[in-house]
Amino acid sequence: MAGAISFLAGMTDATGLLLSGDFVSFMTGNTTRAALAIGTGDLPHAVILISAIIVFVLGNAGGIVLAHFVRRRVFAVLATVGVLLALASTLSADSLAMPRFYLMVASMGAVNAAVEHIEGLPIGLTYVTGALSRFGRGIGRWIIGDRRLEWTIQIVPWIGMLAGAVAGAFLTQAAGTRALWVVSAFAIMIAAAALFIPTRLQRRFNQMALPRAQTDTR
Repeated sequence: MAGAISFLAGMTDATGLLLSGDFVSFMTGNTTRAALAIGTGDLPHAVILISAIIVFVLGNAGGIVLAHFVRRRVFAVLATVGVLLALASTLSADSLAMPRFYLMVASMGAVNAAVEHIEGLPIGLTYVTGALSRFGRGIGRWIIGDRRLEWTIQIVPWIGMLAGAVAGAFLTQAAGTRALWVVSAFAIMIAAAALFIPTRLQRRFNQMALPRAQTDTR
């Protein structure tokens, strides 16, 4: 599930980047580019990027609020992401490029609320820099003698993001803005698949790790 959602994020980010020239899920990159735009005097572009960062954060917040009030968290969040992407795909005119961009950004903010932890391990779905950092730290700990291998799951979002970005690039080059329909359909498909995940397994999604003091008393 984490790999599939990261694949979706990769597709969306590649499609958004090719259509708008800016990232829709990589806010670290947008932060750097906004700073460069300010430094070079390109204030209109800086405003666009800073606004995208705000929309991304609000999308995250909205996804968490939605997830709090529903039983089928993964389905509800991914279905909402699919609807946002479907709305974005209807805005194919050049004059609607900015609303389309911000809808894509909002969807990528919300998607992070679908799965936050698996078996207590933090999972980044659109932020693969963090996943790679945790993967690298895991390698380092393994080298010095820690033989636990839970950290290997951190490579899954990166693989998903990479594969999705490749797919998104091909789709966008072939279909232009119509590629968003495919991305939206994929989000809905993952949401539908989430309905078949047994409840006992769904409880393991977003399960926070206990503080060390609590685990030691068990």
